[in-house]
Amino acid sequence: MRSNKVRVLVTGAAAIAIGICAETSVSVEKKPSRNDPVPVAVEKGVKWLVSVQGKDGGWGQDGGETSYVRQGERLESNGNDVANTAVAAEALLHAGNTPTRGEYHQSLQRAVRFILERVERSPAEGLAITDLTGTQIQRKLGPYIDTFLTSKLLADLDGNMGDAQANSRVRQSLVKCVAKVEKSQLKDGSWNIAGGWAPILGTSMASQSLYVAKGKGVVVQQAALDRIDGYTARTFSAGVVGGVSGGSGGGVGSGVVSGRLASVSETTTALPMSAEVSAASAGVSLYKRAQELEQLSRTPEDRKKNGGQISAIKTQLADPRFITGFGSIGGEEFFSYLNISDSLHRAGGPEWERWNGDMKAKILKMQNEDGTWAGHHCITGRVAVTSAAILMLVADREKILVTQQQ
Repeated sequence: MRSNKVRVLVTGAAAIAIGICAETSVSVEKKPSRNDPVPVAVEKGVKWLVSVQGKDGGWGQDGGETSYVRQGERLESNGNDVANTAVAAEALLHAGNTPTRGEYHQSLQRAVRFILERVERSPAEGLAITDLTGTQIQRKLGPYIDTFLTSKLLADLDGNMGDAQANSRVRQSLVKCVAKVEKSQLKDGSWNIAGGWAPILGTSMASQSLYVAKGKGVVVQQAALDRIDGYTARTFSAGVVGGVSGGSGGGVGSGVVSGRLASVSETTTALPMSAEVSAASAGVSLYKRAQELEQLSRTPEDRKKNGGQISAIKTQLADPRFITGFGSIGGEEFFSYLNISDSLHRAGGPEWERWNGDMKAKILKMQNEDGTWAGHHCITGRVAVTSAAILMLVADREKILVTQQQ
């Protein structure tokens, strides 16, 4: 997507106080081409998110007020929650808004305020940042997904709030979340905490939040980063690449052996992944491989060192049955696709271009008339799924954010 670049100088106490980089760029979109449906789809999705934001600035499973909930959608909790609000805020942010700029900057401000108030009220000890439990996204991605998504959002917002006071407030909450994430890391290096259907996606969010926070100058324990690297290497080795594709239409436990559908017993034999690892990804290889690809490919050095593993995962991505994941497309698939998009975009090249084109076509076909996307299993709520879809569609846009400390 082509853009005109406007250079913006970040000066004053904010830059000095937290050491943010002194210059960033803001992409100003040209008028979308009539032949490019992506900007239209993104705008429809963003408009819907803003239209159903709650009066308190938050979002719940299917919108910010009960009046916005679809008929037939079973709410698994009442009220707006931090996790859905955090991923919606990420979508607004990466679609071209900051807390001070962009058509929807006020909606983003309200969302950030909703989140910060809850982080600030939370106790220093323990991983939780909210008292609300039993939400759909918690039941699927783990009971502390609110903390992981918030930590990632605050790391992205750090240095991008527009003034020294707001940046300081975000930094304080980010440091608090980072400390919670570090202290809660399991001995194996993951955050696969019991209570979720596919907590490996929560592990991925937790790890990403530490990585981005460190890049912003937040003190992050190197041991925590080393442990998740070690976990990823071990669990990659425990699985088999090629030969078995999870979720070929049959759901958890389904796979392919020698080109045919495998029975559950055959799949268990052919995929020697530990029971703990399999449970962490709900038995769906796509979720785990997406986490591995994101973790293994963050820097040019990582991509060189982990070239063999990355190549093997890319081979699996060419299998449409593997990409199907659970067998139908739920929020877990959207978040896994987002991990893959972010990973492939880093290196670019024909594999990224092919993946991005195929995924955009797939996502565009799934958009509803009202601008939303909804999952067909597990995470069905429109807020999380619409937000993840938007993030995928804008994965190739220029970054508008301060991304690292100088």
